[in-house]
Amino acid sequence: MRFAIGLTASKRRTVALAGFLLLAVTSGCSLPADAPPIDSPPGSLIKFVAAEYSPLTKPMLEKLVREFESRNPTINVELQVVGWDIMDGIYTNMLAQNDPPDLLNVYNYSHLVEQGLLNDFEELLPVSFRSNLQPYLVKLDRIGEKQYAIPYVASVRSLYYNKKLFQQAGVQAPPATWSELKQTAARIGSETQANGFGIGMSDDDIAGYLSYFFFGAGGGWLKDGRWAINQPANVEGLEMLKFMYEANFTDEEPWMTTREDKQRFVGEGTLGMLISGNFFSSFAVREFPDLEWGRSPIPVKDGMPPLHFGVQDVLVSFKTAHSDPKAIASFIEFLYEDSYYTQMVLNEGFLPVTRTGELTLAVNYPGIQADLTDLSEAHFFPVEQERWGIVIDAARSLGSAVLEGRYSPQKALDELQSVAEGADNRYR
Repeated sequence: MRFAIGLTASKRRTVALAGFLLLAVTSGCSLPADAPPIDSPPGSLIKFVAAEYSPLTKPMLEKLVREFESRNPTINVELQVVGWDIMDGIYTNMLAQNDPPDLLNVYNYSHLVEQGLLNDFEELLPVSFRSNLQPYLVKLDRIGEKQYAIPYVASVRSLYYNKKLFQQAGVQAPPATWSELKQTAARIGSETQANGFGIGMSDDDIAGYLSYFFFGAGGGWLKDGRWAINQPANVEGLEMLKFMYEANFTDEEPWMTTREDKQRFVGEGTLGMLISGNFFSSFAVREFPDLEWGRSPIPVKDGMPPLHFGVQDVLVSFKTAHSDPKAIASFIEFLYEDSYYTQMVLNEGFLPVTRTGELTLAVNYPGIQADLTDLSEAHFFPVEQERWGIVIDAARSLGSAVLEGRYSPQKALDELQSVAEGADNRYR
């Protein structure tokens, strides 16, 4: 591309992705090539509850379902597309009514395994399909000897920033360390009308921001396979977040605004930086096409090695009274067909979890392989831990308490450790 000449490799990747995303968003979503219908009993039903990632999600999936049903007239797909904020309530209510979905798009599922509710995908899907999934993600989704989940979409987390605000503040390069993060946020706050750094302490992002600063300090959620939430490095990470807030380097009420709100603040020029995923590029193309933005690694404690943090969402399959394994397998394979799946990944701004998807996208987005390399080396949430969901539920109530000084970082993490170990009677 003519306009990419002279840019660094990472910037060329960003420019190429933005152009390709614009093409994907405006050209619609092509569907898989003709495939023969499967031999399935008449009236087979698949209940699919999917997460809404953007305004594009529902129309894309509805189109896919119509095409699948037209090719497989004996199979009916009952689709629900719901926001992450109500996802838990939707499927929990279905379970309470003894009417679970056949397929669920989710990120936290170990509690469902413990209850014996899920199918093993090794029994459901052929080897030819499973071998096309990124192996390191598949490995993360194994609990014991069973494949209770398969990866659906993934992202690598990075620091995203408004270049115009950096220029106005006289900042020459994005911060790589906590010291530089403090300095950069301070300069943006003093030289512009914007806040420096967005902290995610709302329901949808607190697990991420705790992870970025735990791992950035050399800590993490686990140590030697056991919960280690109140280890000294994690306390130091939470103290750093508290310092940023108390120094007025952040947005005013980080527990009140969502990640999408903060992305919009960056686009509007009222926030200098935030940590987000690859989907920021799709968001920017869709809502702020004139925004000049940059991307760099997550800042870490001075002297610590670079941090790669990844997130994946998965599909799980419930055992249901009406299950038709052949129909479910056919629908999943259709969902992951390259001609549909790669368009979906681009439109939503994710990384593909299939090897063929990676090869298809690499033609126009060379940087995808570098991102997938980072993903393969990344830390992830410990979703395999049965009490992970309970820990994060407890963390949500502690975010504002720590930042406003009602809880010290040490006390908050001691409490989370107690929750994780099952010693806190309030979180049984």
